[in-house]
Amino acid sequence: MSTATFVLAATSSEVLNVIAAFAGGLFIAGALVFAVVFGMRVRDRELPRPRPEDQPHLPLTGPIHEIREMREPDEVPVPADKRERLMPYQLHASGTRRGKDQVRKRWLPGSSGSFGSGGIGHT
Repeated sequence: MSTATFVLAATSSEVLNVIAAFAGGLFIAGALVFAVVFGMRVRDRELPRPRPEDQPHLPLTGPIHEIREMREPDEVPVPADKRERLMPYQLHASGTRRGKDQVRKRWLPGSSGSFGSGGIGHT
C-alpha cells in the first residue's frame, strides 16, 4: 500500500465520521422539533385552564381553623356467629368518638425512649 492510498483512506474515514455526526445531529434536531410540535397539538386539544374567578374563595365567615380533640376508639361489634365476616354496614359511621379526657398526653423525660425501648432516649 502506498502512502497516497493510506492518506486517501484516512481522509475518507474522517469525512465519513463528520458526515455521520452531522446526520446524527440533524436526526436529533428533527426529533426535538417533532416533539415540540406534537406537544403543542396535544396542549391545544386539552380543556382550557381555569380562570382566576373559577378558583375557590374563602367563606364569608373567614378561614376555617383546625380543631384538635382527643379521640377514643369505638369497640368493634362482634357478629352473632363468630365465624361470619363483619360487613361494612355493621360498623358505625365513625370509627372513633370524642374522648372524655381532652388533656393531651405528653412525653415525660426518663420514661420509655423511642419505640418503647425503655431507654433514656439518647446514647
